Amino acid sequence: MRLIDVSHTVEHEMVTYKGLPAPTICDYLSRENSRSRYSEGTEFQIGKIEMVANTGTYVDAPFHRFAYGKDLSQLDLSSLANLEGLIVRVNGGRGIDFENFRGRELTGKAILVHTGWDRHWRTDQYFEGNPFLTRRAAQYLADARVQLVGIDSLNIDDTSDGTRPAHSILLGAEIPIVEHLCNLQSLPDKEFRFFAVPVKVQGMGSFPVRAFAVVNES
Repeated sequence: MRLIDVSHTVEHEMVTYKGLPAPTICDYLSRENSRSRYSEGTEFQIGKIEMVANTGTYVDAPFHRFAYGKDLSQLDLSSLANLEGLIVRVNGGRGIDFENFRGRELTGKAILVHTGWDRHWRTDQYFEGNPFLTRRAAQYLADARVQLVGIDSLNIDDTSDGTRPAHSILLGAEIPIVEHLCNLQSLPDKEFRFFAVPVKVQGMGSFPVRAFAVVNES
């Protein structure tokens, strides 16, 4: 069994999406300041992070799009963990249409769309001309009753389309979305299990995840 990490590291002042503030990571209690609280030779660090929910690799719950939708605390673990994964590799072009998914067994699976866009992470190119799912592709996946959809791109939607059809269709069908994945080239085309579990926070619709796959190499 092999574990493959497909999530970005969250770093101090890292920009995930232009226009959203970068995280601030610092000490709430430094090791030096903690020494006065404990016995000699004993010290601790308590960290502090201030960030928006859409930072790094994160999952969107229905509440991100819909006021009546499930928030992070209401998502069932069965929609986020130990999912049968399917990698769909696409090459060229921005709009990823339904033909890329036709003829595949999709029902109940975590569909991970590998575009290779993560190669631009932490560059200006990452924010311009990103690949995205078309409305027809999102509807095709929703109709197929997939369990989760992830993509290694800035956004699962065309950011110039204010209606955000992929978010609206998938989250409206209670299908979580994982954005800003990475390292999908390391996943096999054969079967694997996928995990993308956020902190169980009430009243929020997005949060970073440590996304990874489990590959059985026997």
